[in-house]
Amino acid sequence: MATVKEFSLEEKLSAVLTLQKIDSKIDEIKTLKGELPIEVKDLEDEIEGLRTRLQNIDAEDANINNYIATRQEAKKDAQALIKKYEKQQDNVKNNREFEAITKEMEMQELEVKLCDKNIKDAQFQLKDRASLRVKAEEKIADVEEALKLKKAELEKIIKDTETEEKVLNDKSAQAKEKVDERLLSAYERIRSSYKNGLAVVPIVRESCGGCFNVIPPQRQSEIRQRKKIIVCEHCGRVLVDNDLNDSIKLK
Repeated sequence: MATVKEFSLEEKLSAVLTLQKIDSKIDEIKTLKGELPIEVKDLEDEIEGLRTRLQNIDAEDANINNYIATRQEAKKDAQALIKKYEKQQDNVKNNREFEAITKEMEMQELEVKLCDKNIKDAQFQLKDRASLRVKAEEKIADVEEALKLKKAELEKIIKDTETEEKVLNDKSAQAKEKVDERLLSAYERIRSSYKNGLAVVPIVRESCGGCFNVIPPQRQSEIRQRKKIIVCEHCGRVLVDNDLNDSIKLK
């Protein structure tokens, strides 16, 4: 029956420290990309919103044009009735009939004036909306130019780093397999708690390399002995001595 190898505390620390250094290199690449991926997505969303605005302007313009067409037809109908009533006035038999026709003509003349006003107001709306459309198109052009520059910048970084990032991701996956399961769980929990992703840190000028709080001399001595996992009592990061930290080099 095969025996399972028991790793020493130093080997466990070396394994998790190696993982930390690999993940820190990956973090450096992500930092190099910065906010570019988010900025690119925001600009793409803004362009989509502006194009939707243009579609809405076009749809509303179509409604206004339809309204203008209906008012023009109404005006034609009113003008036709006026001509009809003018002919009827020539054949009236009494004053009462003449006055009734005259009143109808006045009503249709008011309708013509109302149609003219409605058409004029609608045409002013179209003019204002044309200005909105021009502004939206100009904004789209500006945002597209900004997006083009951001994409080019991001693509260059991706092109320059994609091979290295892939190699590092593969190494990270391999390194995780060598880390004690409980230690790996703690490492990932601590790492996710800090923006800089540091879960394993060396002693720096007698202080924690993560939160920079002073580590007592006795505690430093215990860390150098590598006989147990020691975490910073202030930030909870795993602490390693400088010699061990300097001995782990990434190829």
